[in-house]
Amino acid sequence: MKISTDVPPSGQVRRKAGSGYKPKSFLAMILIGFSIVGLPLIAALVYSAIRIDQLSDQSRNNVYQATQITSGTSVIIGEIMAMERSVQQALVLDDASLLEGYFLGHTKFENITNHLSTISIYPEQRLPLEKMRLLETNLFREILNLTEQPQNLPYLLERFASLLALAQEFSANSFRVIGQEVGNVSEIATQTRSLVEWELLILVPLVIFLALIFSIIIARPIRQIDEAIAQMGRGKLSQPIQVNGPQNLVYIGERLDWLRQRLLKLEDQKIQFFRHISHELKTPLTAIREGADLLAEGVTGSLNQKQQLIAGILHSSSMQLQKRIEDLLNFSALQAEIITLVKQPVSLEKIINAVVIAQNLSILSKNIKIHLQCPDVSLESDKQKLETMLDNLLSNAVKFSPTDGLIGITVVCSENRVQIDVKDSGPGVSDIDGDQIFEPFYQGRNTPESHVRGTGLGLAITKEYAIAHGGNIELIRHTGKPGAHFRLTLPINSSEPTT
Repeated sequence: MKISTDVPPSGQVRRKAGSGYKPKSFLAMILIGFSIVGLPLIAALVYSAIRIDQLSDQSRNNVYQATQITSGTSVIIGEIMAMERSVQQALVLDDASLLEGYFLGHTKFENITNHLSTISIYPEQRLPLEKMRLLETNLFREILNLTEQPQNLPYLLERFASLLALAQEFSANSFRVIGQEVGNVSEIATQTRSLVEWELLILVPLVIFLALIFSIIIARPIRQIDEAIAQMGRGKLSQPIQVNGPQNLVYIGERLDWLRQRLLKLEDQKIQFFRHISHELKTPLTAIREGADLLAEGVTGSLNQKQQLIAGILHSSSMQLQKRIEDLLNFSALQAEIITLVKQPVSLEKIINAVVIAQNLSILSKNIKIHLQCPDVSLESDKQKLETMLDNLLSNAVKFSPTDGLIGITVVCSENRVQIDVKDSGPGVSDIDGDQIFEPFYQGRNTPESHVRGTGLGLAITKEYAIAHGGNIELIRHTGKPGAHFRLTLPINSSEPTT
């Protein structure tokens, strides 16, 4: 039988049409996920940075303005007093040349008021400052016109008192405005802190939620690929493989599905091969067994003792070979999921006794004792498959039991189920073999060296037949005790479908 193993080029794998945007690569999907998750945090950080920068600028401006106004007001008051002294000296000494100090103070006064006008942005500051500048300008013009007659200056001295009052009013208003601005900055800082706290309170759960969502989205295609590989590893090839996610992972899913289809085709070819080879072997085997039976019965003439021994060996070997072929046939039927149950009421005790009698030759050859405890119970079961299950368990126990060993068969009924325990006195099942002992073709490590190895299908077939009946078979562990212990559980009255 020719098995095709040709592999199509990667570009020829059929692409499934998908809806919506899908990233081209797994890395791109991770980067998109991180970008979306990090975007709210980045926006919050940028906003907080802008607010803090604004507060910093405003605080710096307030401090600068307070410093400039403080120093400027001090200079203005000092210059007003200096100008007043110059005028008084000119008046007392009747010397107009002494007004030189006044003119120098006037120049400094103009410079400092011009500077203060550039940093004073509020009306409460500008109004007294402009009045002060206007009053000082008028005063300067009048003094300039009266420089030749100093004795006419006395009435101008009281103007300096008004000028000093305006300077003090400007200083008071400026500090009041600055105080209000400092309060505003403090209030804005409190609002900003509250806003940042609310942002954190809202954004942290949101970011965690988005991170969980994208973790699920990112992990889903990996999980789908892992499940697909696990399903193929367990031999479950009927379910199509579909991977949702980035384009490169979708492509891997398509390749896995193509591999699943190839394995399914190979599995069908293997089952067909088993079926054909089993039937082809069974036909000549039947002729060999019948010929051995005719020789043993003396149909072709009487046989001496050696000839009888040879005929018996031929008959025994043909029976063993027939059992192996039947195991292959049963296994091929199981793989094709063709398990037909013809249920009928059967006596469990009679079935067990019949199986023991069929194994009597092997039992006697090893001088094994059978300890049977079975109540009179009737099962609704497929008689042939029940015999196969019990025969596999008993032959397995006989195979591994030593000479002069003991095999215990115990039947216990509980509610609507019957429990059949088969124990032998052999080496038992290795811990390594425990999880694989029911796998097809698996041979345990504790097989006796003198024994001819079988197909490794007996326990696998027994498990499938037990499940088909609505029951199960399991390996029971006993720490420190020799021998293997298998427990077969079957329903007494089953309403399960028969196919």
